[in-house]
Amino acid sequence: MTGATAIILARAGSKGVPGKNVREVAGRPCIAWTVEHAQRSREVSRVVVSTDDARAAAVARELGAEVVERPADLASDTARVDDAARHAARTLDEGRSTHARDAAFVMLYANVPVRPADLTDRAVKLLRETGCDSVQSYQAVGKHHPWWTAVVGEGGHVRPWEGDVLNHGMFRRQDLPAAHVPDGGVIALTRAALMLEVPGVPPGPHAFFGKDRRGVINPEGSVVDIDSAIDVVVAEAVLRGAR
Repeated sequence: MTGATAIILARAGSKGVPGKNVREVAGRPCIAWTVEHAQRSREVSRVVVSTDDARAAAVARELGAEVVERPADLASDTARVDDAARHAARTLDEGRSTHARDAAFVMLYANVPVRPADLTDRAVKLLRETGCDSVQSYQAVGKHHPWWTAVVGEGGHVRPWEGDVLNHGMFRRQDLPAAHVPDGGVIALTRAALMLEVPGVPPGPHAFFGKDRRGVINPEGSVVDIDSAIDVVVAEAVLRGAR
């Protein structure tokens, strides 16, 4: 497997934080942090930004990344990220022989200005060494563990989200079994997975992960995915503190 192609997804629309992909974070447009992360990753040989946002495209070109113009139907609130990534991959395929087409891709979100420097390299390396279909990054759920999830119903009555015992009888965080959630840091995947060509995978919104799905674990708080105003504050603090 040669170096992966990084596809950075930068849709213009956002309800939670308007213009978040180009919003200034620690003195730079948010997308700039992701572009430079990809460019510094040893396992990445090509960096492409898929966007319908002229400002994001301008920042990408200024930093030396390629730009694929995303059609409007792939930039709506209901558009799926894998459809946008496939469109970018197919656009890059134009004029190239089948043999020359990229064998692996990395999906990165432009609204994630904070991620471990080696994250993409770890994900692509695991993809290559195991021959799996995809690798996604995760973090421990911490105090928001599913065993501590409850339903507060009418009259304030509390019942377990699942099972019959509230908190599964666990009251110390250190006693909880390991549980992880995707953190938005990276998704590395083979061409076959992205193009929905892995045999035996049922259709659905996560079909592009393929059948053999792996994960890399990040330290808690090491990825900041901007979806709210407080996330901007956290990202600013992390990035300025790292300088």
